[in-house]
Amino acid sequence: MIFGAILAGGIGSRMHISDMPKQFLPLDDKPIIIHTLEKFLLCPRIDAIYIGVHPNWLLHMQDLVDRHVPQYRDKIHIAAGGGDRNETILNIIEAIEKDFGPSDDHIIVTHDSVRPFVTLRILDENIDAALRYGAVDTVISATDTIVVSEDGKVISSIPERRKIYQGQTPQSFRMSLLKKLYLELSEDEKAVLTDACKICVVRSTPVRLVEGEVANLKITTVSDYKIAQAMVGGIQID
Repeated sequence: MIFGAILAGGIGSRMHISDMPKQFLPLDDKPIIIHTLEKFLLCPRIDAIYIGVHPNWLLHMQDLVDRHVPQYRDKIHIAAGGGDRNETILNIIEAIEKDFGPSDDHIIVTHDSVRPFVTLRILDENIDAALRYGAVDTVISATDTIVVSEDGKVISSIPERRKIYQGQTPQSFRMSLLKKLYLELSEDEKAVLTDACKICVVRSTPVRLVEGEVANLKITTVSDYKIAQAMVGGIQID
């Protein structure tokens, strides 16, 4: 089976325009996370969708589902998020295995709740690559030169731009593989994880690349929010 996993476990906001987590902020006529959820609902290959939400916001998320997409209640499951991104994914995996049982055939498509412009093409290619290779990341080529500095004062190195990519989501996996690799990690290894694909990289497991899109932006700052509002034809925030 194919499972969507929308990661909405965070409660902070770098935008400083609301007390609520940014995934619940309005984008045109509905919250950002509902836009993201609707993209997953449009993909017929996804059998069920799990949303990992901070425990303080579980009821709010359920209310949003009931209000905006009540016809899909049976397909949408809400799980408590963990202390960080990867713990939220593991909580979702546990919920999936409780509901559907463990299986080496299960695929999980993990995605940022604040990337509402993911396309069906990206979702389809993630699913295809995960089925074939077991682990996949969505990326776009870096357009700017990347400068590395070890001390934040002088340049340490400048990698070749043709080898540099910017990571996006979805990141998709054979679910049993991701769980196995994560449980093998030491606490020190878990402490340096930045995303799910690094679980594979730390354990020398190949991760296939899928081409993302510039429009598949992550809404993190006020500037991102303004761009997203323009993309959906909404009102700009001053």
